[in-house]
Amino acid sequence: MARLTREQSQALTREGLLLAASEIVSRDSYSGVTIERIAEEAGFSKGAFYSNFANKEEIFLQLLELHAGRAVVELTDRLEGIEDPEHAIDSLCGWATQRAKDKRWGALAVDLLTIARREDALEDRHLRLFRDQWEGLGRLLSRKLFPGYSCDLEPLYVGGIVMELIYGGISSFMGEETPGDMLRAALTSMRQAHLHRQAG
Repeated sequence: MARLTREQSQALTREGLLLAASEIVSRDSYSGVTIERIAEEAGFSKGAFYSNFANKEEIFLQLLELHAGRAVVELTDRLEGIEDPEHAIDSLCGWATQRAKDKRWGALAVDLLTIARREDALEDRHLRLFRDQWEGLGRLLSRKLFPGYSCDLEPLYVGGIVMELIYGGISSFMGEETPGDMLRAALTSMRQAHLHRQAG
């Protein structure tokens, strides 16, 4: 078997550290995770961690960035070929119900931003990944929910409503179907209000 190049070895180490961090945060809050635990669970030294990430915040920002980008890609693939807005809402709500079962991402985002704000370290890079995700998702949904119309809602708000209902609060603890049901009510009302304004 050919030896791995230095770049390949570092990529595998980085992937292992990201996976370990994801697994640990699913059991504990962000504040309960340490660099030592991440390195130990991944089977690497602290030195290997610092060769790939500057600190704990950086590895979790990268995890959130990967997760945020994956959500837009998943929905783009899921909604491809769906032209009927009601069918698009059905598909989106099914996806939302499944995604809301994994509660780590909403909690991680809130923990990370809260700590950054408390330490006066909250910067645009912390918020940009959420803005980019919301806007990307909002543009996709606006095309699907309001075909043939110019939507008067900013894509940021359309995407933000969806992601906040899935990850942002207590709804995912109420019952397995609650996030999807709430999202259906919100999107259906948004579409009906938009059509009413267009007809007027």
